[in-house]
Amino acid sequence: MKKNKWSLLIVLSALLIFLAACGSGEEDLASGEGEDESNNESSYDLEESYTVVSDNSFVPFEFVEDGELTGFDIELIKAIADEAGFEIEGGEIQTTNFDGIIPGLQTQQFDIAIAGISITEDRKQVIDYSEPYYESGLKIGVSADNEDINSIEDLEGKTVATRMGSTSADFLEENTEDATINQFEQLDQVYLAVENGSADAVVYDAPNVDYYISTTGDGLKTVGELYQAENYGIAIAKGNEDLVAAVDDALATLKENGKYDEIYNKWFGSEE
Repeated sequence: MKKNKWSLLIVLSALLIFLAACGSGEEDLASGEGEDESNNESSYDLEESYTVVSDNSFVPFEFVEDGELTGFDIELIKAIADEAGFEIEGGEIQTTNFDGIIPGLQTQQFDIAIAGISITEDRKQVIDYSEPYYESGLKIGVSADNEDINSIEDLEGKTVATRMGSTSADFLEENTEDATINQFEQLDQVYLAVENGSADAVVYDAPNVDYYISTTGDGLKTVGELYQAENYGIAIAKGNEDLVAAVDDALATLKENGKYDEIYNKWFGSEE
């Protein structure tokens, strides 16, 4: 009889120890303790490096100064790469004409592009975008002594300069009649056309028009309202869903921790 009691006690003790161990494991799981720390890291399947492309004449977003590519977009994409945990291929951002950026993404020549690229439904059919990182629109620039052009309607019958492959070119095609639209690959050619009198006006992205006039184009002024409000997004070649998500997360983090504002204030003078 005593032997049976001792056997029962041993079984009960073992059972209690087993239950206690199970309870402890459940508590650890509930509290997150005991998990592999790597589970808290990004689960995105990213390459070690990506080819990044930009323009080199869209001040203050991207331009060459003292032989170096610089600007708001350039600093932003470098900060995003650091935050997301990937490197820029070769350590340098490539440059090309703006109208070659989307085709380059389509052919997988580039993985990522940042160049004041407006988010449009047509472009979404062939490339992917990050969440918007800058709100823009289009503005009209004319000679300072021009009193004939004050709105988009006044461009009818006039010669208008803009950039090849831009949303401003599409806007002019859709919203002006009998206007001659001259498209240039380089932005300096766009403004030069107005300054030398071969074009009556320039229509292009508002921040660039404003920046050019405030820093370089003393003989120009802006007229009319802000047309076709649009957002800029970071363009990414199709088929890179994890990269899109990682870029979006990094951009959100930079906005939360103040780094985005720091970069923005440097180039535009006040928070967006």
